[in-house]
Formats: sequence, C-alpha cells, structure tokens
Amino acid sequence: MSDHGMIQTGDLVTGCPLLVKSSKMNNVCHIITTGDGSHTIYVPGINDHYHSVYGAVQESEYIFIRNGFDICMADPVTIFEVGFGTGLNALLTATRSTQATRRVLYTSIEKYPLDKEIILSLNHHLYAGRDGEKIRKLIHQAEMDTMTKISNYFSIRKLSGDIITDELNSKFDLIYFDAFGPDKQPEMWSLSIFEKISGITKPGGILVTYSAKGEVKRNLRRVGFDVSVVPGPPGKRHMMRAIKI
Repeated sequence: MSDHGMIQTGDLVTGCPLLVKSSKMNNVCHIITTGDGSHTIYVPGINDHYHSVYGAVQESEYIFIRNGFDICMADPVTIFEVGFGTGLNALLTATRSTQATRRVLYTSIEKYPLDKEIILSLNHHLYAGRDGEKIRKLIHQAEMDTMTKISNYFSIRKLSGDIITDELNSKFDLIYFDAFGPDKQPEMWSLSIFEKISGITKPGGILVTYSAKGEVKRNLRRVGFDVSVVPGPPGKRHMMRAIKI
C-alpha cells in the first residue's frame, strides 16, 4: 500500500465521472472524491494517489500548514516544495499567508505538470476561503520559472524540472517534501536527493513530509537533520518533521 492509501471496497472515496489524460507517465487519471469531500487524483499506472483518500485537503492542511508553515517562524518565509502536483499545498499556503499576514516566497519543482483540464476539474478552491478560486487561477496562470506575485503576501515560482538532475541554488526556511511514496518513486527519497535538499535548507530550517519510513528518517539524519516522528493526519499514524542542524 502506498503512503496515501489505495482504493479498496469500503474506502472513503467515490469515483468522479471524469477520466482525463495526464502527461505523468502517460496515464489516464481518475479524479475521485476523498473522505473530506475534496478531490484527489488516482494514477492507475503506478497505483497511487496524489493525496490521502481519507481527505486530500485535510492531509495537506495538517502536514504542510499546521506542522510546517505554522511552526516555521521566519518572516518573510522562503518555501521549497518537492512536487507541485495539483497545486493544493501552494493554494493552502497562499491562503494561510494572508491570514497570518506573513510574506511567502514559494518555489516548487515538478517534472510532470498536470494538464489544465485536470486542474480546472478539481474542487480544492472550495476549501481555500472566499478568494480561493481567484488565488487558484492566479497560481496556475503564473508564468513558469518566474517569481510571480499572487497577493500582497504570496509570490510563487514554478519550476519545470527534475530535482534529481537539476541544480538548486537558493536557500529556504521550509521544505515541503511531497513526492510520490518511497515504494513508488524510490529515487526521489534517496540519500543523494536529501543531500541536495540539505544543501538548500537554512540552518534551523524545517522539512515536513507525510512519510515516516525508517530509511527516509535515516537518510535525513545522515545529511544533517534532527528528525522527529509526530502524529499523522487521519488515516496515517505518523509523519516526519525535521530541523536542519
């Protein structure tokens, strides 16, 4: 089973009548409704979901906002996200930055951007406050590889690239590590990747991820992080939060 869960009889997911082609691994993607009513994407080719079947927004809010953004005290805060995916983490962070009146400079890298048809079919904006739809559109319309101002508090730079091969030069206060699970994309969770992540994380910077696997924990410690296993969101016992020493 993947870290995000699998579709099984009795799971809190329902099929959505939309099947859309994705460039990711040349698969047809199924948009499904998760336990909290928000959408996620199921990719049959790798038998995995972009988010938890117990609640896509619930998972993102818990892991990346409550256990990452709300704990990181940097102001302004620089964020690096591994795996832009549906843009859910960026959307929730943009909304939270306005509530916290804290400026965010957000960089995200994605090797396989989703097609616009998929993005426009997701309901994540319904969970992002009064301006959720406006913010979502601005994020997804932002020019690639350029830092774009979305609001007075949030700017985003979306990188079309491969973290495995691309050079990363900036330094960040907070890392959202949201790749597909270690059992699906083991190369994304290797020691060499975490060495690269360590190199762009400021001392005292925070990394958060849904995975709590032992090998991931050991790799993070090898590259200079103090790792804590903390309670996970509904449907997942644990997650990890790590501080760069």
